[in-house]
Amino acid sequence: MFKAKLTDRQTQVRFARFMVVGGTAYGVQLATMKLGLFWLGTNPAFILSFLCSTATHYGLNRFWALPSARSDQWRQFREYVVTVMISFAINFWVFHLCLDLLGLSRLWSTALAVPPSTVVVFLLLNYRVFKARPAGSD
Repeated sequence: MFKAKLTDRQTQVRFARFMVVGGTAYGVQLATMKLGLFWLGTNPAFILSFLCSTATHYGLNRFWALPSARSDQWRQFREYVVTVMISFAINFWVFHLCLDLLGLSRLWSTALAVPPSTVVVFLLLNYRVFKARPAGSD
């Protein structure tokens, strides 16, 4: 699963793009959470913000940051959904840890819930879901 090294140039470029996509999706999640809190309760606003962020994340990763050598798009999408479920579990757990145990605000809890899953998600997406094309095949 992890044939390429994290020090490979292609992996470094993919990681940099992944971080740009992540920052964009992070901004979408925070903005959606802030707007959602005007009309929704805490959990529905968090779930809506996560879904909007995930849609942004999928599109940008699939077509720009992590172009893939795979041709089985439906299986790839299902694997992405499993990765999202793992990410959601980490995010939701950390969100409630920050909110309920640490007493942080809903926005700070949302902001702090994203980083812990970033490394896990990158490894799953880069080396499995959106496996890189072999170097020089662009």
